[in-house]
Formats: sequence, structure tokens, C-alpha cells
Amino acid sequence: MIFPLEQLVKFSDNVYEATVAASRRAFQLAMTKDKSLEENDGKSVSLAAKQIFGSEIKYEKVAAIEGK
Repeated sequence: MIFPLEQLVKFSDNVYEATVAASRRAFQLAMTKDKSLEENDGKSVSLAAKQIFGSEIKYEKVAAIEGK
């Protein structure tokens, strides 16, 4: 799969937040060895980006911890 540029162009939320979420999701997919990676030739970043920018999964912004 190729990076979902078309979905990125149509994306109306904060692209920076979505990119960070996609990065974290890619890490999750890689660490859990998710079975959907096999269908995507092991490309966790592309799969995560598709999931985030295609609204297949949701993410939420967590407030920063004070004092850290």
C-alpha cells in the first residue's frame, strides 16, 4: 500500500496531531505484530496512516501532565 495522500488532502482535522497519532499507531502495530500487517506487506506506517486518515480508528488528544 502507498501512503494515503488522497485521504490526507481531504483530511480536515489537525494534520500534526494525526501524524503523531499515526506514528504511535504504527509502533503499536509493529510491537503487537498485528495480523493486518501481513496483508500490508509489513508496512506499519502506511497501515497506521490509512487507519488514521481514513477514520478507521479514532484518537484523542491527552492533556499534558503538569510538572513534567
